[in-house]
Amino acid sequence: MSEAARPEPSGSVPLRDHTPPAARPAPPEPAPPQVDSRVYRAVLAVTYLPVLLSGAHLEVHGREHVPPPGTPLVIAANHRSGLDPFMVARALPPGRFVQFMAKKELFLPVIGWIISTGGSFPVDRSGNDLGAVRMAVRILKKGGTVGIFPQGTRGGPALQGGVALIAAKARAPILPAGISSEGRRWIVRFGPPIEAQGGIKGVTAELGERLRELAQPVGERL
Repeated sequence: MSEAARPEPSGSVPLRDHTPPAARPAPPEPAPPQVDSRVYRAVLAVTYLPVLLSGAHLEVHGREHVPPPGTPLVIAANHRSGLDPFMVARALPPGRFVQFMAKKELFLPVIGWIISTGGSFPVDRSGNDLGAVRMAVRILKKGGTVGIFPQGTRGGPALQGGVALIAAKARAPILPAGISSEGRRWIVRFGPPIEAQGGIKGVTAELGERLRELAQPVGERL
């Protein structure tokens, strides 16, 4: 009887199978956060109260540059105040809901639920957060809008290349938004969209120049 056909003695330990196990399927990617329009609008209303109570108002320029809802769009803005995300969101035309990449430290009990329900998602700013990049791309590929402050922190000295990278991966245009304040006016200025073509450094440099221009004083309205 051959070795292959010979039965194992009773009580013996079977030979170990050295065949490599089949690769386990990768865990599914988390689904993009959905925007609850009621929470979204309630947050915008509440965060606008300090502006109204101070006697100020929001002024929007360049709204015609915002592509129609249902198309992927990355909004990149300069960062100067904690109210910046809400001013940008409020300046958008109806039907365009922006989902911001927000620092993970904000996702605490209660406030974290509000942020998530409004559609935003966390990013770890201490390093290259590939999970946040993938989440942004998934939102964009579903026709959503992702908001990013490329300075990283308020008044940051240099722009990061993440905006151009995300836009390129999702094949989405970048809408530059300049935020400024003059007297009792909060001003959001949208510029023409930038196509994410020509390399990360080139797109980032062009975006930086556009943001510097859009954040300049616009003068009194006639």
